[in-house]
Amino acid sequence: MRRFRFLTLLFIAFTAASIWSATSAEAALATAAEHAILMDGDSGQVLWSKDAFTATPPASMSKLMTLELLFHELKDGRVKLTDTFPVSENAWKTQGSKMFVELGSRISVENLIRGIIIDSGNDACVVVAESLGGTEDAFIDMMNQRAKKLGLDNSHFVNPNGLPDPPGQLMSVADLGKLAFHLIHDYPDYYHFFSERSFVWHNIPQQNRDAVLDLLPGTDGLKTGHTDAAGYGIVVSTVQNGQRLILVLNGLRYPQLDKMDAAAQDWHGVKLRAEEAARVMSVAFREFRHYQLFKQNDVVGSAVVWQGTSDTVPLTLAGPLAVTLQVDSRPGMKVALTYNGPVQAPIAKGQQIGVLKVTAPDTPEFTVPVYAANAVPSAGLFGRIFLGIRALISGRNAAQ
Repeated sequence: MRRFRFLTLLFIAFTAASIWSATSAEAALATAAEHAILMDGDSGQVLWSKDAFTATPPASMSKLMTLELLFHELKDGRVKLTDTFPVSENAWKTQGSKMFVELGSRISVENLIRGIIIDSGNDACVVVAESLGGTEDAFIDMMNQRAKKLGLDNSHFVNPNGLPDPPGQLMSVADLGKLAFHLIHDYPDYYHFFSERSFVWHNIPQQNRDAVLDLLPGTDGLKTGHTDAAGYGIVVSTVQNGQRLILVLNGLRYPQLDKMDAAAQDWHGVKLRAEEAARVMSVAFREFRHYQLFKQNDVVGSAVVWQGTSDTVPLTLAGPLAVTLQVDSRPGMKVALTYNGPVQAPIAKGQQIGVLKVTAPDTPEFTVPVYAANAVPSAGLFGRIFLGIRALISGRNAAQ
């Protein structure tokens, strides 16, 4: 079949001035982080990235995967927030950042969530892993299986908390952004835990290490991480003026901290990481805007039909379509409807016919599927004979 391509030029003016401005926006977003990604928090559209698909140690940001499995069981009703999980010696002995679980005690799921998010408790992660998986190793298998199901193609887990020993825990910032998007949209009943500032357990008060919560208005999550191998990393989500953005940074390194003692390194590292994340996110909100392209049930084009009761079929999207673009990239935006056609009847209502591709300067292109707005039955035997005669007559007239 012949391939049809229809281009709708929504905005055609694209000047040298806008090219310069878009480049300036790229420069403003530039970060010392070795890996970075900026996403639209409502659509998942990638707005900007820097080596985003390389799998690197995610440190405690990988705790988001442990939380995903726990939230999944909560959503399914297999676990309740009031359920309690036992603390084994294995969990109690876990080193690094701790919730300070007590050997032989039982802790509610709700408090374990706080211990993982606010305290970044490696020990709390082991409690959850052993309770959901039966053993820590079995839970790690669950993490890897779930990651594949969620499309986290550049992730591999060897523990539930991101500790560097054993080695081999890997995630790309693109996967971390995708996981954050999933947590925000699929678990709204539990997302509020990420914005809590402090938590007291075993008479030990601890502050959320995500200092962006207090540094940038509208920030409501998600997680930080740090090891020597990974550097400093953070997954941030912020809402301003009804627009949500997701930012992931990893591989921030501050050699000036090496001469400080451990406590000073920790404090300054948290502060510097938060300031960089807040800076990049502030630039993003200034430079990117949300543009509505199509509303619910809008017809975005039509496709030619072969041997149907109608010569064409109108095409729609599954829902409204909006894009987030750099302000100066908007004039160069193009929307293209592409399908293989003519499309053979019968056509069912809701059948995917092709895709709508959106492109703009300095913006990764993305596509969305388009569907038949109504059914087109086959013309039947006599209808096909009529169509053949009509095509023959049209061909003769065109030749004269």
